[in-house]
Amino acid sequence: MEWGLREELRDCLVAAAPYGGPIALLRNCARREKSPGARPLLDTFSASGLLLASIPWKSGQVVQLGWTASEDLLCIQEDGTVLIYNLFCEFKRHFSMGNEVLQNHVLEAKVFHTEYGTGVAILTGAHRFSLATNIDDLKLRRMPEVPGLQKPPSCWAVLSQDRVTIVLLAVGQDLYLLDNTSCSVVTPPGMSPSAGAYLQMAVSFNYRCLALFTDTGYIWMGLATLKEKLCEFNSSIRSPPKQMVWCMRPRSRQRAVVMAWDRQLMVVGNSTECIQFVLDEDSYLVPELDGVRILSRTSHEFLHEIPEASQEIFKIASMAPGALLLEAQKEYEKESQKADEYLREIKDQKLLPEAVSQCIEAAGYEHEPETQKSLLRAASFGKCFIDKFPPESFVRMCQDLRVLNAIRDYQIGIPLTFTQYKRLTIEVLLDRLVLRRLYPLAIRICEYLRLSEIQGVSRILAHWACYKVQQKDKSDEEVAYAINQKLGDTPGISYSEIAARAYDCGRPELAIKLLEYEPRSGEQVPLLLKMKRSKLALSKAIESGDTDLVYTVVLHLKNELNRGTFFMTLQNQPVALSLYRQFCKHQERETLKDLYNQDDNHQELGNFHVHSSYSEKRIEGRVGALQNAVDEYYKAKNEFAAKATEDQIKLLRLQRHLQEDFDKPYLDLSLHDTVSTLILDGHHKKAEQLYRDFKIPDKRYWWLKINALATRGDWEEMEKFSKSKKSPIGYLPFVEIAVKHHNRYEAKKYAPRVMPEQRVKAFILVGCV
Repeated sequence: MEWGLREELRDCLVAAAPYGGPIALLRNCARREKSPGARPLLDTFSASGLLLASIPWKSGQVVQLGWTASEDLLCIQEDGTVLIYNLFCEFKRHFSMGNEVLQNHVLEAKVFHTEYGTGVAILTGAHRFSLATNIDDLKLRRMPEVPGLQKPPSCWAVLSQDRVTIVLLAVGQDLYLLDNTSCSVVTPPGMSPSAGAYLQMAVSFNYRCLALFTDTGYIWMGLATLKEKLCEFNSSIRSPPKQMVWCMRPRSRQRAVVMAWDRQLMVVGNSTECIQFVLDEDSYLVPELDGVRILSRTSHEFLHEIPEASQEIFKIASMAPGALLLEAQKEYEKESQKADEYLREIKDQKLLPEAVSQCIEAAGYEHEPETQKSLLRAASFGKCFIDKFPPESFVRMCQDLRVLNAIRDYQIGIPLTFTQYKRLTIEVLLDRLVLRRLYPLAIRICEYLRLSEIQGVSRILAHWACYKVQQKDKSDEEVAYAINQKLGDTPGISYSEIAARAYDCGRPELAIKLLEYEPRSGEQVPLLLKMKRSKLALSKAIESGDTDLVYTVVLHLKNELNRGTFFMTLQNQPVALSLYRQFCKHQERETLKDLYNQDDNHQELGNFHVHSSYSEKRIEGRVGALQNAVDEYYKAKNEFAAKATEDQIKLLRLQRHLQEDFDKPYLDLSLHDTVSTLILDGHHKKAEQLYRDFKIPDKRYWWLKINALATRGDWEEMEKFSKSKKSPIGYLPFVEIAVKHHNRYEAKKYAPRVMPEQRVKAFILVGCV
């Protein structure tokens, strides 16, 4: 270990993240009680002991440290406040575990991980438990009270069963299970009656197994559901271990518990015997997916079950296919004929594919590159004698080992095992390298594994850029130029996200410069609005040609600026002004009027008043609105529109009188419909008056009248009208309308009067062929 600690680990608060994660130490926390002037130090280290960051602790008394699944450091204080820092001791946020915890203080705390995320469990001074199952979606749960509990439990643990988080605690010889609603007493199956009081308990990494240690040295191991006993062991050591953790591999039947005392380490499991190690110095145990990490001031070791493939190959006098293949390859390098003998022995048993697979698998579990190479050379040697052996597993293992060896280097300090690496996935590993700001290594891994740019290099470069904008020792121009030179037009890069980070870091000018490189206006505009650069946002939105984006900015400006400034801003942007007018036509008619008034646009004001007149229910209001339209049309020098509107006012007034005189609805009818309705109702003089007053063309009036008379069935009046003067439309229409109304008799009266060139058609219509 590179950290060169002077203090004993027992004098520090220690927390190590799983999957070869970082180590946090809070030093001088014990010394503070003796000399209040000594300020504790919070340090974070890589797994190889390289210092990542160190800060003096200026907050309250810390009870527990822990790491989240995303490698953020949790510092749980005595008052129930949880402070969250990143790997480099940079403060991110904090939250409280509630008023009850604040009043009663924290006696003990544990950080745990479930499928919901990282959780925190608290034991208060009132001997009550509080839980937060997921700190990213904080919901505090107060667990039920344990009846008659007058002192803290001797030990307790958090279990996760059927997606429910529960607390198991021990008081003397009794075990209590706390769920959401109740407290129940439980008894482990097969527990010896003379076991004694419980002193320590441990839950496995996957929360499936539970171990209990009693004051007689008895150890019970079983399922965490407390429904099945796996094994038991009597250690004959009555003092409780400092730490007790599980050591087991996924899908392995071998289960073991590791216990640590001051200078002794004991491993117990299914066997009647145990394995004991002497510890040279104070150590700290970190449970892992497939073993236990053992930390001390000078070393960092990994205790684990030997995988079956490695056992088969390396055990003494092994005759397993993999062991024979490894020997064959070594003899081949010596140019010995024994290589052929070993190979024949494997081939005779038809176990050569199994031998190759064994060597490939065993290479993954080895940490020494030389041993890895030896096993892979053996696998490659064996492949040469197999027809159509699929190379994928060999190639994949070579790639995985190269990645693992790179991150296991002490300067990187992530000692992942092959099993952990596969569970963690390459994407999460890259995220962890990015968190450590190891951007070049992350990029080289992406290029080596040929990951897609969006998943790999682009994503890492984006993180690098977000980190770059936080460096305030360089000018905005230099940073923006450096980022653009590095990223260019790399697919998957969002300059707007980098600009947002720059803005959050208090560098708005840098954010604007970075946004210039963002090709998507839809990404530029929201950030510009957030930065209060609304006018620039409006220009960008207009350049994009996206009307929805322009509307978004315009409505934002409307809420942000006063009315006068808002209108003046739109005056300088014709496209935005035109779109806003369209919006007002459908949503805010009065605002539209103000816009036209400001522009002295009398033509549109006239149109506005005409449109508004139709929403008026009273005739006086409608006439008033139309009169306003007439005035505006005259101001706009549009005499045709003014005259047409005046005629409409005149027609409205006449229709009101007709409605009053004949008690029939005439309002809102067109001029033609009004004339037709009058004729249909037999008011020929009134129809004639409208014909003269509104100067309806003769042809149109005659068509209207003969249609109305035919519809009314007043053939006598129609004949009289046809003789009143020469028809401006001829007499063929009389024939056609009569035939249309199934009156050939009347139609025959007009056929002889039809013009000669149309007379044949008329006679055909009336049936006189």
